[in-house]
Amino acid sequence: MSTYEIERLQLIRTNKDKPRLDYLSDRGRLIHGPTPPGGSIPSPRESDLTPAEVEEVVELIANGRKTRTPVVMPERLRARSWKSMEEVILKLEYALGWEGAGWKVGAASLDVRKAENIPSPSPGRLFTRSIMKSPAEVPSEFFVNYRLCECEFAFQLGQDFPVREKPYSEADLRAGIEFLAPVIEIGDSVFEDWYSVSGYFGGMYDNAGGAAFVVGNKVKDWQEIDLPKANIDLYVNNSYIKSGQGIQAMGHPVTSLTWMINWVRERGRGVFAGEYVSTGTCTGHCFVQPGDLVSVDFGDLGLVEAKFV
Repeated sequence: MSTYEIERLQLIRTNKDKPRLDYLSDRGRLIHGPTPPGGSIPSPRESDLTPAEVEEVVELIANGRKTRTPVVMPERLRARSWKSMEEVILKLEYALGWEGAGWKVGAASLDVRKAENIPSPSPGRLFTRSIMKSPAEVPSEFFVNYRLCECEFAFQLGQDFPVREKPYSEADLRAGIEFLAPVIEIGDSVFEDWYSVSGYFGGMYDNAGGAAFVVGNKVKDWQEIDLPKANIDLYVNNSYIKSGQGIQAMGHPVTSLTWMINWVRERGRGVFAGEYVSTGTCTGHCFVQPGDLVSVDFGDLGLVEAKFV
């Protein structure tokens, strides 16, 4: 660890036993909109979007992202269709025209899926333009409405995982991992009122919320780390918020990684050496705003820090 990391960790750890910041009632609700977690009202439409409607949704979201303009989804397009959501995500990266740098697993935690009323983990794309090394200054240009911080374990691949008929196993993935990295994955949505859009999977349609990605120190010899029990402490402006463990990522981050690789494989695409896969939040949701400093203590894996400007 660097001298900066050591000094920062010493400082924030002294605050862990102090009264914690009420990140949801006092801060989060003012930031993510009036709908509380789990409070969305399901859309009546359950049928799939038509091909033309998929293209319409892709264009709406891509235009909102590129111009940083909030989007109101027409009622007729608010489909609670997981199939349609996946189709939109796969087309969205091409409409955006941004270079892909990997994938992210959204809602890997059962608690998050319950809060967002969604049936399974969801895929999202990571983009080269918004990957930063910790400590990072995260610019507002990456966001439309929100800055939702999720503390995760990510893997950088050392080999290609091309399309094939046979599913990849966890052993296959373990053999192909180049690095483990502690990260902050930062979500956003072009749709106003974060939790209300879960009634039609709106956050999932918009790249599963993926907007930015801050990477900590990469670890090559990670295999002996007990990742399900690895602890993560989240701080905002030096105040302790909450903790989580790697078990929140589908029981084990490698399990989550394997799910993501096979999801891509099943859709006729590969994942390649050098790309990241972020395995899902271990600390739930934490909404922040410009001016906030997010510091995440990953124990022996070090500090990941993001200053929002």
